[in-house]
Amino acid sequence: MTTPPVHSARSAESAESAESAESAESAESAGSAGSAERFDRLDLLRAVAIVWMVAFHFGFDLNHFGLIEPRQNFHRDPLWTTQRTLIVTLFLFCAGIGQAVAQHTLQGRSRFCPRFWRRWAQVAGCALLVSAGSALMFPRSFIFFGVLHGIAVMLILCRLAAPLRLWLVPLGALAIALPRWVQLPAFDQPLLSWIGLVTRKPITEDYVPVLPWLGVMLCGLAAGQWLLQHRRMLLAGPVAPMLQPLAALGRYSLSVYMLHQPVLIGAILGGRALGWW
Repeated sequence: MTTPPVHSARSAESAESAESAESAESAESAGSAGSAERFDRLDLLRAVAIVWMVAFHFGFDLNHFGLIEPRQNFHRDPLWTTQRTLIVTLFLFCAGIGQAVAQHTLQGRSRFCPRFWRRWAQVAGCALLVSAGSALMFPRSFIFFGVLHGIAVMLILCRLAAPLRLWLVPLGALAIALPRWVQLPAFDQPLLSWIGLVTRKPITEDYVPVLPWLGVMLCGLAAGQWLLQHRRMLLAGPVAPMLQPLAALGRYSLSVYMLHQPVLIGAILGGRALGWW
């Protein structure tokens, strides 16, 4: 977990594709078409992550183009690195809950039904576009395994692990802790660094390896399963009318994730060209 998710979205601009980590939307999002029930409160929680991410990236972009004084270090300053970690954590936790809801609505169908693979293909395709776009913008530090790449892998792993139910919590805790205990030079090579057991973080604009981040999604999956069985209204209950637009935004987190950076950067560059700053 190095640089801010900023960069993943930033390179995403190069492609306009789609999740991050729209995370939960990438998980056949809770409450999407196919289920009559709407999970507005989950959508609202996801929207909080989206708004926070956009604000974070706006600050990053302003700093990148020299419009913030004093200049900020988004790679090392705890003010920014901590926010990055919290944003990714919230996205992936929501994605795990979204997986629980998606599987709950399968009604006996296979966990790997065609709908899942269609959604997975969208996320994986977007991840490839992010890599291609970031290679053009940052050839020395392009994104080879960012948020979308991680989600594409973790969606499959979560589907496989879903039957474990409450055992998902200790498994998730182990996934989170393992990179602190096990760090091997063999995993520093590009073909294996996506796993996360590295001795040094790779030079890349965004890095969301399977470990420890799978643990966050597994905990979200466990929380979603428990809430659906015991406290369903915490996910599916109504939200205040004034918050409905925000909840609606949460249903399109992948699209917002992929589009917000081109819009922000375009606005900054356009304003500079017009002499506004």
